[in-house]
Amino acid sequence: MSEDSWAVAVDVQEATTPSAQLDFSRKVDRVCVPRNIRGDINGNIGPEKIENEGLRKDGDKVDLAEQSLLNKLIRRSLVRNRNQVEVLQRDPTSPLFSVKTFEELRLKPELLRGVYNLGFNRPSRIQENALPMMLAQPPQNLIAQSQSGTGKTAAFSLAMLSHVNPENKWTQCLCISPTYELALQIGQVIEQMGKFCPEVKLAYGIRGNRMERGIKLQEQIVIGTPGTVLDWCTKYKLIDPKKITMFVLDEADVMIATQGHRDQSIRIHRQLTKDCQMLLFSATFEDSVWRFAEQVVPDPNIIRLKREEETLDTIKQFYVLCREKEDKFTSLCNLYGSLTIAQAMIFCHTRKMASWLASNLINEGHQVALLSGEMTVEQRAAVIERFRNGKEKVLVTTNVCSRGIDVEQVSLVVNFDLPVDMDGKADNETYLHRIGRTGRFGRRGFAVNMVDSKRSMDIINQIEMHFNRRITKLDTSNLEEMESLIS
Repeated sequence: MSEDSWAVAVDVQEATTPSAQLDFSRKVDRVCVPRNIRGDINGNIGPEKIENEGLRKDGDKVDLAEQSLLNKLIRRSLVRNRNQVEVLQRDPTSPLFSVKTFEELRLKPELLRGVYNLGFNRPSRIQENALPMMLAQPPQNLIAQSQSGTGKTAAFSLAMLSHVNPENKWTQCLCISPTYELALQIGQVIEQMGKFCPEVKLAYGIRGNRMERGIKLQEQIVIGTPGTVLDWCTKYKLIDPKKITMFVLDEADVMIATQGHRDQSIRIHRQLTKDCQMLLFSATFEDSVWRFAEQVVPDPNIIRLKREEETLDTIKQFYVLCREKEDKFTSLCNLYGSLTIAQAMIFCHTRKMASWLASNLINEGHQVALLSGEMTVEQRAAVIERFRNGKEKVLVTTNVCSRGIDVEQVSLVVNFDLPVDMDGKADNETYLHRIGRTGRFGRRGFAVNMVDSKRSMDIINQIEMHFNRRITKLDTSNLEEMESLIS
């Protein structure tokens, strides 16, 4: 299957796929922006640049901002997170408040209507602990770890809507996000949640939303990207930073991985008063995120998720010895023929390998979906929606799909190519994310790794040592052995 036929197959697939994304073209006050745009390094929008694909090369390196947007597009409801929430209070002697219902927060009736209108019946695990802190008086600063789908956007949106005084016609709440698309996603949540609060206005601080210089904004809430928001605060004087009383930094891990965003965020923060409430959210808490958080959030409460290792307890892990890709394919077909598989996800390192594998699976009569970084985020969301709905039983993908895709019916994950880092060593984090696509919500799952060299056997050994879990050898040509091991 040539590169051209790969592209044709994707085009055909997309032509028959109903769009799964939120409609960015819906009415947004003060904004009129073309759809075929992409943020530059400053979060400003301009014509889409083809050279961005070069960042992935053939291995489809994951773009963190795109991955975050993809997760937002495909999630219709809160994920059922089994992680325990750990709360570290700035004042350990202070009583720890949490809520089990939104009524306990004593929200304004129109805001409570907005919450229920969004489909939230009870607070998620992150909301139970975060909302009392965000709504507390006097204000409390917060650093929170929360993956996409846990309700954190709704939580800080509710906090901003509760915080503003509608009678004051100036910007009081400021939220920055790493990309134009993610800013629009936040804005849509605020618009929906605040639909019964018509006196509260929202503006989008994104390039393309041209404002008259020197005239102060009357919107109480501004959502935007760091470069444009910094210009609005300093260059154009549209916002008085001294009047900002709540500052929200979303997707901090994505933010600091984007050139320029970290420094711009810090420059915005320096314009604010010491009394301004600071809220920072991040999906990961690596050292770089902590260092950044410490610079912008003084004396914080901290909410973080305890690492979910029990995922591995519900997944049986195997490896299969092979010689070359054709041998891998034969083993895959034997495996698929002997298991009762609801749906399967197969990970390849390169687009070329994914193309070859998808073509051969289709020739064997399998319903196959293709997914790679050359597709737009909206196209990827549509393909995943088809897979989730069972229209295709097999999803062949590169690393773009290793994180955060929850499809309950996936019972088999195959690492057709093992995940390795830039140094050629085992990429344990990616491995965990990949095989974690099965065994979701306590169900049993299977992960099979194709080993085609001494080097890849070394990778398996590294993974075993890292997770302290044995990966069992599997002979896919021996039906009896397979049934005994996998049953």
